Amino acid sequence: MKKSIYAGLAALLSAALLAGCSSGGAAPASSAAPASSAAPASSASGEGNANADTVPLKVGASPTPHAEILAKAAEELAEKGIQLEIVEFTDYVQPNLALDSGELDANFFQHTPYLDQFNADRGTKLVPVGTVHYEPLGLYAGKTSSIEALPDGATIAVPNDTSNEARALLLLQAQGLLSLREDAGVNATQTDITENPKNLKIQEIAPEQVARSLQDVDMAVINGNYAILGGLSIADALAQEEKDSLAAETYANVLVVREGDESRSEITELLAVLQGDAIASFIESSYAGAVVPMS
Repeated sequence: MKKSIYAGLAALLSAALLAGCSSGGAAPASSAAPASSAAPASSASGEGNANADTVPLKVGASPTPHAEILAKAAEELAEKGIQLEIVEFTDYVQPNLALDSGELDANFFQHTPYLDQFNADRGTKLVPVGTVHYEPLGLYAGKTSSIEALPDGATIAVPNDTSNEARALLLLQAQGLLSLREDAGVNATQTDITENPKNLKIQEIAPEQVARSLQDVDMAVINGNYAILGGLSIADALAQEEKDSLAAETYANVLVVREGDESRSEITELLAVLQGDAIASFIESSYAGAVVPMS
């Protein structure tokens, strides 16, 4: 009888130990943003929770292509003793707020003009540490199939944030659809339009919603990452920003940190990997021109 009791206790103890081992490798849930804008944090290095020999690094990113690029970078970072945790966001506001509050170590989703405007509007002190890639904006057909067929009074949807709307207007100007004040440049707004021969209606929509509006407008200018998420290929675009254009240099996507963290060893290691040959090859083979490495 005693032997039977001891055997039962031993079995229970063994089961408890096994359960503890299986749960110990789960990635922690993230509180970097509300559930509506951020997916649960994921440990991309495949090492489970950080141990005494690894340094954790939490980076916020848009799902495509940024989080995918970071997941690839995590493989190389793991070899350097850095465990990368990626937190996905579906908008352009929360990842900067989460970084500013200290809930993230860095983020990767934006270009410098957007960051500058965000800092000016919010009073944050976030800084870029280096460029990684460029996502050309594309002009996509909606109810109208070609630029030549655009009717008078046609509606073209554009991103509603300041920097990306300027890019959209410059792209429309490059296609001869409108003219902008000569010195407007990357700060162009609709008030800078000097000629609009087709009386185009420029409809401002949140960047993440533009692709979804395509069926309701004649055409739309869509950010590269949101075009991908919307099932669009840059090859489908009627026109796009060119790699050697001012827009490409100005709007390259950057790795961003809080001011003062630029020289942290984990950050410099991450940037080196993101700017390396392996990531450049991954980008070129994965996105068919919708994402272009800057290195």
